[in-house]
Amino acid sequence: MICAGIDAGSRAIKVVLFDHARSLVIGRGLADQGVAQPRLAEEIYAETLGKAGIDRAEVRCVVATGYGRNRVGFATTTFTEITCHARGVFHLAPETRSIVEIGGQDSKVIRLENGGRVRDFAMNDRCAAGTGRFLEVLTARLDADWSKLGELSRQSRRPALISSTCVVFAETEIIGLLAEGVPPADIAAGVQNSIATRVMAMAGRPLEAPVLFTGGVALQHGMVRALETALNCSVRVAPEPQFTGALGAALLAARTSPTDEGGQPES
Repeated sequence: MICAGIDAGSRAIKVVLFDHARSLVIGRGLADQGVAQPRLAEEIYAETLGKAGIDRAEVRCVVATGYGRNRVGFATTTFTEITCHARGVFHLAPETRSIVEIGGQDSKVIRLENGGRVRDFAMNDRCAAGTGRFLEVLTARLDADWSKLGELSRQSRRPALISSTCVVFAETEIIGLLAEGVPPADIAAGVQNSIATRVMAMAGRPLEAPVLFTGGVALQHGMVRALETALNCSVRVAPEPQFTGALGAALLAARTSPTDEGGQPES
């Protein structure tokens, strides 16, 4: 049985094709998000099917998640990001007890019970200062390569203190630091520390280990170091961390019959 998960996030659309008979991911696809989201979702889904050599009729169920899940018109049903990330992480690392997910426009801390059930969660979707958007602002101001921010921050000797709690004001703060001659490496490390501190504050209390880091920002090695310092614990990065939500959606799709009208309710 082949199922598909689509994570229509704020910055990118991710697709995972999962063969439940073999318990195997057989296809992945990613495209930048845009204003024509339904068309983009359709295109990346078709492209992923084509690369995997799978006919659309072979897919038993499609589950959508993420900000734009309700705009994926061909989805059988939808599940929340919390549910999908929990399910994806449990599949990848069933021993995980805490998840830190940092995406383009929000961040989440999810605590798990035995069996991968969600015990509780906290979510920041009101301010971009604790999300990947802050790193995008940083790269623009430093004229740096996003993929090399971790390398840059590793060179820091005295991370800058970023005190603003709003990304708009923080950008002004970064401009001021550059004008003062603060090295870009110190600014990069300071921004990463600021994001990690906000995650720690959102968690509210120490996270139970093992802790798994998911979302596109998990590709930033500097953010892993910053989180480990702020949370005072080891932080592991999920394999293909940007696809964890889509993987969870594809796994949950097996629970939903295509004959159900409207499928399962959101969880």
